[in-house]
Amino acid sequence: MLTLDLTNEPRWLDLLPGVRLKLRPLTTALMVSARADPTVEVLPLDATTEQLALAMAKAVARLAILEWEGIGDSDGNPVGVTPEGIDALLEIWPAFEAFQGVYVAKGLLLEQEKNVSPPSPTGLTAGARAIAKPAKLRARTAPQG
Repeated sequence: MLTLDLTNEPRWLDLLPGVRLKLRPLTTALMVSARADPTVEVLPLDATTEQLALAMAKAVARLAILEWEGIGDSDGNPVGVTPEGIDALLEIWPAFEAFQGVYVAKGLLLEQEKNVSPPSPTGLTAGARAIAKPAKLRARTAPQG
């Protein structure tokens, strides 16, 4: 069942032990904006799935992350959210995997669910193509006798 959350309020997400992100809701507008991000648009046509996933995750994160806790510089001092900081965070494999799995995957799963069946204007299988060969007609013969 798809649950609609009409509050549209940012929420905290526990990304990794000791690291939390305050995120905007994953909306259609956010995903469309991420797809239009220059770093996504300039990817070559032969970009790998992994390159596309990383670029898209960074674009989504730059739009979605409002605040964070538990992220600091090399001296251990807390740092504020910046586009460069977000990109650096997602270069850390466990952070990328957690962000993809918990936040981005929700939107991608919904996108995938709506693309599993062919168009079917009049029923579940109306968009399906017939694969069986037509039966050959046999001439009727008069009964002998």
